[in-house]
Amino acid sequence: MKSGFAIIIGRSNVGKSTLLNSLIGTKLSIVTNKPQTTRKNIHGILSSDEGQIVFVDTPGVLKGGHAGLSGQLIDRVKEALHGIDVIVYVADPTRSIGSEERYILSLIRGATVPKILVINKIDEPKKPYLDDYRALGTEQFTSVVELSASEGTHVKQLIETVFDALPEGEPFYPDTQRTNLSKEEWVAEIIREKALHESRDELPYAMHVVVDSIVDKPADPERGKPQMYIITARILVSADRYKKMLIGAGGRIIKEIGSVARKELEGILDSRVFLELEVERDENWIRYI
Repeated sequence: MKSGFAIIIGRSNVGKSTLLNSLIGTKLSIVTNKPQTTRKNIHGILSSDEGQIVFVDTPGVLKGGHAGLSGQLIDRVKEALHGIDVIVYVADPTRSIGSEERYILSLIRGATVPKILVINKIDEPKKPYLDDYRALGTEQFTSVVELSASEGTHVKQLIETVFDALPEGEPFYPDTQRTNLSKEEWVAEIIREKALHESRDELPYAMHVVVDSIVDKPADPERGKPQMYIITARILVSADRYKKMLIGAGGRIIKEIGSVARKELEGILDSRVFLELEVERDENWIRYI
């Protein structure tokens, strides 16, 4: 048996969260086209006959974002680098190697654990910087895997490469567990994803979702009542203008966020969901992250 922690690291919008979801086979980390969507070091747990890989999805490194948030997220990336067994560095061949890339490379340069370069988005028709990353892989990494996280192409190859690099050991989690997130944290992330899809670019740096309660009402076949989750949640924003943006004229935006979040939760939970959603102003929203 092999087991260990494999950190997924890279700059913003290279596809780290999409890769985690593809590796685990279920939705754990939310995905948007906006930078620094991931804020927690999310564990995705893959158990098989070979052993267990705990993939750690980290926030993307972004220069020039919300100063307080960016600094806090970079600290989380640094924390996640301690005690890991394999580094999975994700790169996007449609973007040139820039300052963010060089900064992250400096964080892992002295690491003595195996380092795997994942060149993502090989399904893209234009990859002008592919050769640059291939050269980087030859220079600084133990191995290179080219894949498409969104299409699932060569994802199994990456799993095999990580297992080959892991030490022998016992599992860290039960083989039925898929993540370290609580149900409340996971539901909050789903709601935040839908809010990001419906909002403008500046909101990712000034918004957080808190789930106050989840009540599970079991099915009652005698009365013909199916199982239902009653969820109460709040979207916290830093200013009144953001609150107005999220609520929308006549409450249109917040209703749409609630509707699409509820439908996805019902599909994943295989149960009816009643979602009570409000928007609140909280200038200290960042303390919840």
